[in-house]
Amino acid sequence: MPDETGPTWGARDRAPGGKPRVVVVGAGVAGMSTGCYAQMSGMDTLILEKHVLPGGCCTAWARDGYIFDYCIEWLIGTAAGNDANRVWRELGALDGKTITNFEMFNRVVDESGRSVTFYNDPDRLERHLLAISPADAPLIRSFCRDLRRFIGIDLHPFLKPPPLKTARERIETLLEVLPAFRLFWRTAATQMHTFADRFQDPLLRRAFRNIFFQDPENFPLLPFLYNMACAHNLNAGFPQGGSLGLARSIEERYTALGGTIAYRARVERILVEDDRAVGVRLKDGTCYYADHVVSACDGHTTIYDLLQGRYTGPTIDRLYGDMLRRPGVLFPAVVSAFVGVGDGFDLDGAHSTTYLLTEEEGAALPGGLQNSLVVQLRSQYSEGFAPPGKSVIHCTYFSDFAFWRDLRARDRKAYRARKREVADFVRRFLQRHHPGIGEHVELVDVASPATTKRYTGNFNGSILAWKAFSDADDLATRLVNKERMRLPGLSGFLMAGQWVGMGGLIRAASTGRFVTQYLCRELGLEFRAWESGGHGTWHRDKLGRLPQLDRRPA
Repeated sequence: MPDETGPTWGARDRAPGGKPRVVVVGAGVAGMSTGCYAQMSGMDTLILEKHVLPGGCCTAWARDGYIFDYCIEWLIGTAAGNDANRVWRELGALDGKTITNFEMFNRVVDESGRSVTFYNDPDRLERHLLAISPADAPLIRSFCRDLRRFIGIDLHPFLKPPPLKTARERIETLLEVLPAFRLFWRTAATQMHTFADRFQDPLLRRAFRNIFFQDPENFPLLPFLYNMACAHNLNAGFPQGGSLGLARSIEERYTALGGTIAYRARVERILVEDDRAVGVRLKDGTCYYADHVVSACDGHTTIYDLLQGRYTGPTIDRLYGDMLRRPGVLFPAVVSAFVGVGDGFDLDGAHSTTYLLTEEEGAALPGGLQNSLVVQLRSQYSEGFAPPGKSVIHCTYFSDFAFWRDLRARDRKAYRARKREVADFVRRFLQRHHPGIGEHVELVDVASPATTKRYTGNFNGSILAWKAFSDADDLATRLVNKERMRLPGLSGFLMAGQWVGMGGLIRAASTGRFVTQYLCRELGLEFRAWESGGHGTWHRDKLGRLPQLDRRPA
């Protein structure tokens, strides 16, 4: 609970001469980002988190010495000299850490064993693709030509929301965008499915859809090119310590700035008086008061549970009513199977591979949405995820949230049986592709979409919220820019996080920066931010004590 020597969070009114008080709901990346920037800008903040760890979906858990890193596959902003990296440096997220970069983004293997590797180097990628299918040369050269163009673009709009930009800043942004406007427009208007279907080679038709490990569906070319270009520029690497390591570093930065996080503090209601948010009430009845409340947790929970649906409008009704249940607008939920591999078995090969499955294999994956399985050799990403001499594999697939939710609610025994089916499938699959591995598998730990919902509260267990370039994108942009991250008719309240600023960790972090700038404008404070300057070497002990999500592995 909050330190009683600090701000008086139990008092309805702020102490005379005291700093503005801000309560933040949720200690995910967005919530802690809000706390960091608000502390730097002269506010007192308290973050309330229902879990025992920071990070939200950016997390990890442990079993028998293995660490199961859940979230990060690549992180935009790992290279110096760009705005995304500046945000992470201000939040201390990368302090003292090494970064792992890969020469390839992903490998895709079909049922017959044919494979394609998506190298980040456009020249190498072009040679590789042409060797696979010379007949597809025009399409291959077109894609690689666009990738070269994206590699030369340095555009990371993560520092200031457009409404707060000065005329000069808007002109500078326009001058940055104009030279590449036609490239952006064309690649944003061309669906990847449409582009991929033009390939003559059947493997390439399917492989291009799975550059991002599984087919996100309804995505245009632009995000594929942008992220591969970032990876080529070493700006989409994997930070030492992984997901929870990132969250712990931001937590350390926040507390060093004087902020307080209260864990096991489940917010039940946002307190409102005369259409102004004045604080929060926890599930145990404890009330904390503030001048402003920022919700950085699940958007649907915030609007319809914490605020009881009292403050909505056209944008909110469409975004959290129509869009939330429209097929293809949310990122699907994911089933994760972590495999601990013991001594005596060396894992080599691509760090990430998407295996395209037969119809029969796909049907054997409980709740599966696509006939594919992603296998990542996580011990290649960062050291410390397994005991010495051992390694961890992470297998994932898109899955139907309702399948797991209903099964867990109806029949726990059947629910656990389906998780064991996932574990058994993964064991057999890995044995087939890595002969001899079976006798070295020490455990398989399975997390279902119901697990994600239970521990993070994310609607339908989605870990990335809205899909970019979907119909929800324009509405979320309007919520950030026109509505300034507020709800109609409610003052003293703002929203941050992926349910406002779209998915992705850098976007979540940037919403904390944005919301603090809006707060500073209202309060008449100068927005201030500076790099953390932390130089201590990262080590595994900084992860702290890790929980087990379930009492037993699958």
